[in-house]
This record gives sequence, structure tokens and C-alpha cells, in this order.
Amino acid sequence: ETVALTLDGPDEEAPAYLNAVALVTTRLAPSVLLGYLHAIEEAHGRPPRRVDDLRWQSRTLDLDLIAYGDVRSDDPALTVPHPRAAERTFVLEPWLQVDPEAVLPGVGRVRDLLADLRDAEASADAEPAPDGGAA
Repeated sequence: ETVALTLDGPDEEAPAYLNAVALVTTRLAPSVLLGYLHAIEEAHGRPPRRVDDLRWQSRTLDLDLIAYGDVRSDDPALTVPHPRAAERTFVLEPWLQVDPEAVLPGVGRVRDLLADLRDAEASADAEPAPDGGAA
């Protein structure tokens, strides 16, 4: 679980997000798989992703295609690996649980990326606040 994120930052009052990672074997092309993920979201009440201003809207389900084997694509309709996956503890932690040897293509081992994130978070927590107190 993680705290809900909004445009204004973390929202402790909103229901927490439940995060999970699934490893899937498929013959579907990445774009077709993404289409199915979006259809599942819509079946659970999420507005269609065609509406750009709804990115930060509350939703009951958010499914992302984080990686697709070793495929790398910068297509505007589907960027793989997910461009912010390496920055998201809530992606890397569950991924490492289901695949301890996971690699984010073109970026690095999930284990190392997660360790780097945790180190950065620990350093940020240890920095003194501007008034000289603890952060």
C-alpha cells in the first residue's frame, strides 16, 4: 500500500493505493496488451484514457505496462519500459518480490534501482531542514 498521490502531492486523507505486479507470458503485441489493460480499467469504472485532463483523477483501478521483455519503444501511444518505473518504489518493490532477478530494460537491475531509491530517500530524510532542525 502507498499513500494516494494528487497534483498537490501525497493525500493522507484519501484511501491508500494497493500496488501489485504481475508477470505475464503472452503472444499479444505490446500495444494490443495495453489495449486490453485499458479495457479492464474502463470495465472497472475508469474513464477512457483518451481524456488527457483525467490523468490525476481518482480511480478504482490503474493498470500499467511497465516492461515487455527486452522491448524498448518511445512510441507516444506506448513507451516501454515505463518512463518513470525506475523512480517508483511502489513499482520496484512488488516487482522484486515476484522476480528477484528482474531487469528494467535499458535501465538496470530492479534490485539495484530499488536500493538506489531507498538510499536517496534515506539521504533526503537525513538532510537538515532550512531552519536547522531535522527534515
